[in-house]
Amino acid sequence: MKFQTHDSVPKKRIIQESGEGLGLKGGHGRNKGGVYGPGGFCICAKCNTKVPHKTGMKCTDSKCPECGHTMIREELLVEKRNKIREKL
Repeated sequence: MKFQTHDSVPKKRIIQESGEGLGLKGGHGRNKGGVYGPGGFCICAKCNTKVPHKTGMKCTDSKCPECGHTMIREELLVEKRNKIREKL
């Protein structure tokens, strides 16, 4: 895909490999690239059900056994809730 400027000079689209982003977070995406390690818990943001995290499986790939909502890594949920509190 090419982009054109007002003077009709085409600009090349720059394609980067995954994880090489130039953003503030270093291109690691959600969950800081998995720095929470193999242990810990997955938690339901809806009903607060807590289950042990399974190594090699993302929490977001599992559903809450109680309500069926998508699970989230406990540390990530705590960070999100803290950010919300800071804004208040």
